[in-house]
Parts: sequence; C-alpha cells; structure tokens
Amino acid sequence: MFFVSSRYEGPGMTWSAEMSAQTLTQRGFVESRTFLFPQKAPNDPTRVVADLMVRDEVFVKPADWVQFAGGLDVRANSHDQVDDHWRVDVSDRGARRPRISVRRLTATLTHGGFTLDVGKQFIRWGKADIVNPTDRFAPRDFLNVVDNEFLGITAAHAVAQAGGDTLELVWTPRFTPSRVPLSNQRWTVLSPEAASVSLVDAGAGLPRGSQMGVRWSHVGKAFEGSLSFFNGFNHLPNIDVLARPVPSPLKGPAPSQVERPSPVEIGVTRVYPPIRTYGADAAVPTPWFTLKSETAYFTSRSAATDEYVLYVVQLERQTGEWVLVGGYAGEVVTARRAPLTFAPDRGTTRSLVGRASYTIDPNRSLAFEGAVRQNGDGAYGKAEYSQARGQHWRATVTARLIRGDADDFLGQYRRDSHVVLSVRYSF
Repeated sequence: MFFVSSRYEGPGMTWSAEMSAQTLTQRGFVESRTFLFPQKAPNDPTRVVADLMVRDEVFVKPADWVQFAGGLDVRANSHDQVDDHWRVDVSDRGARRPRISVRRLTATLTHGGFTLDVGKQFIRWGKADIVNPTDRFAPRDFLNVVDNEFLGITAAHAVAQAGGDTLELVWTPRFTPSRVPLSNQRWTVLSPEAASVSLVDAGAGLPRGSQMGVRWSHVGKAFEGSLSFFNGFNHLPNIDVLARPVPSPLKGPAPSQVERPSPVEIGVTRVYPPIRTYGADAAVPTPWFTLKSETAYFTSRSAATDEYVLYVVQLERQTGEWVLVGGYAGEVVTARRAPLTFAPDRGTTRSLVGRASYTIDPNRSLAFEGAVRQNGDGAYGKAEYSQARGQHWRATVTARLIRGDADDFLGQYRRDSHVVLSVRYSF
C-alpha cells in the first residue's frame, strides 16, 4: 500500500509540520477495482464486477508512551457483496461487507520493552508465505476466495521484549469469523448433482466466549524461532447442511405437476468449532538462502471437527531486485470427522507453492505467485504489474489463472480465472 502522511489544520489553529509529525499522522486512499471474468459460472452469470473502497486512518501520539489509532472503510459494490444499511459496523460479523466499517480502533501503551495494544487491531503470527498454520488471530474476507484481505479483531495484545526474546499474550473477548463466499455467487461451487437445488444461507452459529494465545519467540545471530499456543475457535467454519422440500406456491397441483419431483432447498449453516493449536516456526539464514518452516497441530473437543497438522517448508532468496520464495505446504490428518468444511488454508496444502517479486524501479514492480497440487489435480497462478505516477496515483493489473479437477479445492474454481484492474489515489 502507498500511504502519505498529511498536515492537519483545525478550526482556529494550525499545527507546525514538526508538531504534526509528532502528534498526528493521517493516511488513506480511494481505490476502484474492476473484476473481469471470461467465463460464466453455473450459479452466477455475472462477468463484470465493480468495487469501490475509501479508507482513512488516523494515528495520534500525544506522548512518547501512548498512541491512538483509528481507521474507517466505506465501500460500494455492483454485485451485492456490500450490505445496504448505512450504519457503522465494528464487529465484522456480517455475511456481506459493511457499507461503513471501523477497520481499526486501538490504544497503544509502551514502557521500556513492554507494549500493550487494546482495541480493534491486526495480529499476525508466523514466518511462512502463502500458508501460515500458526496465524490463528487473523480472520479473512473470502467473498472472493483467492483475492482476500485480513479482518481486524477486538483484542488485548501484550508484548514483553528482553534482548532477543519476546513474549506475546493475546486475549479476545469476542469472536470474529472469516467471511465466506455468498451462496448465490460464483465462489460457492456446487457439484453437478446439486445444480438443480436452491441453496439457502441458514446463518451462522457464532460461538460465545473468549479466546487466548501465547507466543514466545527468539531472534539470534544464526537462528530465529518461536513456539505458540492458541485456545479458542476456528475462524474457518464447518458446514452443516439441511435439505427440505420447498413449499409449492400453488394451492393445488396441476395435472402436469403431479409426478414432478418436489424441488429441494439446501439450508447451509456455518459452525465454528472450538480448537487448540500448538505451533512452531523457524528461520535459518545461510549464505545462499534463508530456510523457513512453520507448523501447527490442530486438535478439538468437538466430535464433528477434524484433527490435523499443517506445515510449510520454504526457501527464500533475494538477489538484486528479485525476491524469490519456493517451498511445500503439507497436511497430515490424524482424525477425520467433519463431512464438509470451508478451509482455504487446508485446501492449498499438499502443494508446491512459490512467490517472486521484482522491483523494476521506484515506481514499477512485478509479482508472481502460484500453487500446484502434488497430484496435479489443481493449480493456481497470479501475475501482477503495478505502476505509480507521481506521489498519489497507482494503477495495478492482476491476472489470476485457476485450473484443475472439479473435486479439487483449487480445481473447483476453474471457471473463476479473472483479471483485476485497479486504480488507487492515496492521500
């Protein structure tokens, strides 16, 4: 993202540039995106989707030991992905994106090696790219599965640092789920056998109760590593399905309809099971590359939830203006219990994964990303070119290609390859 700090002038007062830099920083942008899909989906014929977002964030630092941060997003969308209600949303729990939402609202207190963040914020764990098994406080917006962004959570996040060791404690009083694809749009894929049914969103069973996590990390000259523990709920849901006949609008069946089978609607409910994870990550630099690994074991007291291990091993190298990352993401299921889940993190495992970026000059860049399932049943590729003009404008063209079999997590989206045209004005 491209942000620029700005000066503030209030009624009856003008702050100097030095004072403004110390106490108030503002950044934001207006971005329009156009999604172009070359193919229609069986449940969604729309091939052009327009999206608009305005984001503004303000950081106030009245003293060295305290900072306040607030951010607001305003959205519009041509494909019913944004809620129609004009209200300020804080929780990010709706099926659609809010029209107006609080992106962040945080107070940060610091003293020596201790930092405390309280409020709506972003917390990221892990060292790997593309798949992060230990990143349990990072729900995402998956309305477009392969073009997602992180959602903020309400939490208290304490960090204590001494030398090369850091201890993090996280407590969240309110659960924030990942946003899943809408049932009547192309990113919800039905099997050919279910193409004639009516899919109905029956809501979500959002869990009550708090979540907590602890992470210890160490940074040394020849090694970086961490251990983590999470006790809470999976922000990705299990799916419960209930089928029932759809009542006929007719008072009595017509003769031609007597032998016709009754249509069926499928009620889909999202359930977020309790989980515990035990995680670790490490990074070892060498003269040729940096070796990174990350793993987590997922266990649950729910009888309808899988238990499994996710892991990533990757190599990273920077040479000139190139940054190259390549590796393998894997999964080992120790107990298979859930008949149906929505789990993009697991869906991109058992794959060779890679990422490359090239800085052409200060204003232009290229990026590539991909994943190929080890059995060849699914593949995903992304190419992106971005160019800035002046201090405020940036245009980006992104192409995503998805291929594979219908029963593969990646392959099921083979009709959803697309191009995105983005224009951003930063202020």
